Amino acid sequence: MINLPEELLAELQQINGFDKSAFIEAHQHVAATSIRLNPLKKSGLLEEHKKVPWCNDGRYLTERPVFTLDPTYHSGVYYVQEASSMFTGYLLQQIIKDKKGIRVLDLCAAPGGKSTHIASLLDRDSLLISNEVIRARATILDENMTRWGHMNTWVTANDPRDFGRLQGYFDVVVTDAPCSGSGLFRKDKRALEEWSGANVQLCCERQQRILADIWPSLKQDGILIYATCSYSLQEDEDILDWLAGNFEVETVNVAIPAEWGIVKIESKNGICGYRFFPDKVNGEGFFIAAVRKKEPTKEELYPRFKSGHDPKIKQQAGYLLADDNALFMQTGKEEYCALNTQHEQDWHLLQKLVYFRKTGLRLGVPAGKDWIPAHDVALSIDADTHLPGIEVNRDQALRFLKREEMNIEAIDKGWKVVRYNGQGLGWIKSLGNRVNNYLPKHWRIRMEITDIS
Repeated sequence: MINLPEELLAELQQINGFDKSAFIEAHQHVAATSIRLNPLKKSGLLEEHKKVPWCNDGRYLTERPVFTLDPTYHSGVYYVQEASSMFTGYLLQQIIKDKKGIRVLDLCAAPGGKSTHIASLLDRDSLLISNEVIRARATILDENMTRWGHMNTWVTANDPRDFGRLQGYFDVVVTDAPCSGSGLFRKDKRALEEWSGANVQLCCERQQRILADIWPSLKQDGILIYATCSYSLQEDEDILDWLAGNFEVETVNVAIPAEWGIVKIESKNGICGYRFFPDKVNGEGFFIAAVRKKEPTKEELYPRFKSGHDPKIKQQAGYLLADDNALFMQTGKEEYCALNTQHEQDWHLLQKLVYFRKTGLRLGVPAGKDWIPAHDVALSIDADTHLPGIEVNRDQALRFLKREEMNIEAIDKGWKVVRYNGQGLGWIKSLGNRVNNYLPKHWRIRMEITDIS
């Protein structure tokens, strides 16, 4: 039985839509397991499950499988994401409509749920910067964005104040702020153990500091989406009122069907928000709001630059991509990437200000006349669909993911994409009588498996 903090329950009594007995009862039940399908990696799997009301690609699972043992997960066909947080995509979709070529920052992006969702909503000319200040978590973010497979998603590992040096650059900034975590008590026992009113206050101060640091980077009429997994007024409505009191903003209001069970709120200063209670929605506790920046902001000027496109790289690695117009460039020591051509100006601007973990699509490295393709290409939606490959069964796929002997018959020599249900998992190089597994070692499944047949 989960015993909720009395201090929190007393605070929630003043919140619109709060039902104490139903709220307590909801916390005695296991949280739902939900996933979000990748619309550009259709596999036909899992689509028959019950849909998340506010997300066309969201699905509820009847039981929680061992995702580590599902090759489909490793190929980026779906992302395991809490259902309530998928509302971020609905909100963004209502705001940007059919806008093209926008710049979006997901400021606190790890492990990647919201970033992968945002990536699916943007057109190819738009650019998403997914940022995580904690380097270890940035590694996980990098892996998840790589699985999702978009060239126009870049990963950075910077403090919010670093982005504040950009003036009026982003059209949208999404800030899923660090919070006290009261909305996740059913899923995270540590959040329950660590919750306190003092911690709520500390989180509130941190949230204000983050928003103040990032504010200059948002364009005039740009959108800030603010979210937490906290129920507390201090971290939700009070933050909206702090924004309204310190900056020129206007609320962004979107229509939501009553049957979704989402509680619409309005702060003292008239800013709309949306709160998710686990007794009213099939999801966890969540809060989200959007404001439009109304104050004049000088927009960042792109620097003049000489193109870094390298025809030699394209000559060697160009066969990997479906798009012949991509830009091929060296972005670091032994780091060769492909970018959408229109994003080179962004790279020249941003690389002076932020630390990149991933820029565009990693291509691999030259090895004499040969080219060692990057793992990223096998997972990319921008890869040439006619790359040589081998379709494997589940047993072989899991052995590949563990970097074990795959038990495959002899195949033609050369580089091959390992595919499961038509989706790439990584590369092998066939030497005729044996194959070398090129799955990056840190991607290897470490779970001990006695029977993977």
